[in-house]
Amino acid sequence: MFRLLRVLAEASITTLAVLAVTACVSATPLPPPPADAAMWERGQQAFVDALKPTRAGRPVVAVLALNEGTEMTDLLLPHAVLRRADVAEVRIVAPRSGRVSLYPALEIDGAQDFASFDRLHPSGADYVIVPAMITDDNPAVAAWLRRQAVRGARVIGVCSGARVVGQAGLLDGRRFAGHWYDRGTLLERHAGATYVPHQRYVMDRGVATTTGITASVPTMLALVEAIGGQAKAKTLAAELGVASWSPAHDSSPFYLDTGRRASFLLNKAAFWRHERRTIDVQHGTDDIALALVADAWSRTGRTSVEAVSASGPVTLRSGLVLMARTSSDGAATPLPLSAALKPAQQLDRTLCEIGERYGASRREWVVLEMEYPAPASGCPS
Repeated sequence: MFRLLRVLAEASITTLAVLAVTACVSATPLPPPPADAAMWERGQQAFVDALKPTRAGRPVVAVLALNEGTEMTDLLLPHAVLRRADVAEVRIVAPRSGRVSLYPALEIDGAQDFASFDRLHPSGADYVIVPAMITDDNPAVAAWLRRQAVRGARVIGVCSGARVVGQAGLLDGRRFAGHWYDRGTLLERHAGATYVPHQRYVMDRGVATTTGITASVPTMLALVEAIGGQAKAKTLAAELGVASWSPAHDSSPFYLDTGRRASFLLNKAAFWRHERRTIDVQHGTDDIALALVADAWSRTGRTSVEAVSASGPVTLRSGLVLMARTSSDGAATPLPLSAALKPAQQLDRTLCEIGERYGASRREWVVLEMEYPAPASGCPS
């Protein structure tokens, strides 16, 4: 997924390079998913059961990060959902303590280094959440993740975090989900691995994987249910504006055909129409809404997003420190976050705004990248 994202982010890429990147992705849609509600219910319950704690005491969740570049929503959403649920000790863990640059926007502070985490938790984490990273084969990340798996941690690869999980040797012979763009690469890399379509999350022998970026919310709600019970998960889902955390997912719309490639190339031809946007943040700003809005606008290929605050760095609702700029130079357009909208509604409204600003094809591309089953109509206000 990150190779695709770099293609989108770099305006200087040539048409031939784009075609080379997209040519390896299937242009054939998958058949639709089965209409079997009972099957999805069984799948959800099996996933929750597989995530239930196996050790006494408060579980420890490590959200893995690479300091030089970790996917923003893959990191911020799981961390924020679990912190809000308050069912586990949640840490961001990286090769070095301190700051983590997020992709495609923002930067946070507060990561714990591997050695410090290992000293505090010599038996290892109960769960390790693995976001996508700008480099999926970092040796230190792969070695630490393998050690955690050996110690009994359940591993959850979010979106293209499946690539990182695979580089640690944890996908060979396993069933997996993963972002639609990665399925061919993962099948080539990992002997005996089997791609499972139409499921937001898949668990196989202690290793879970999810579809695209937005699947982290239903997956974390399933984890909250496993640790804290169904009532806790339902309450949290209502706060987030999420109706269900079922694994049901229609994978058939997520593929590249000639029309989508052409639309992408035409949009890239207008790379000089680049805009700068800012989001005003303050202490207590909701991580989830912030991440979804910043991620969606950044993925248009037309917009760069920065966080600004009169006080500089701010502490987000989850407790993470966001490295915000102290002020805007006035040339950037503000992107407001609405306190009246739940995070899922905030994303739906953002997608509508993207469509109004850049057209339906650009909105469709953002939905495609985020692998988001967006509503067919209606814009929350």
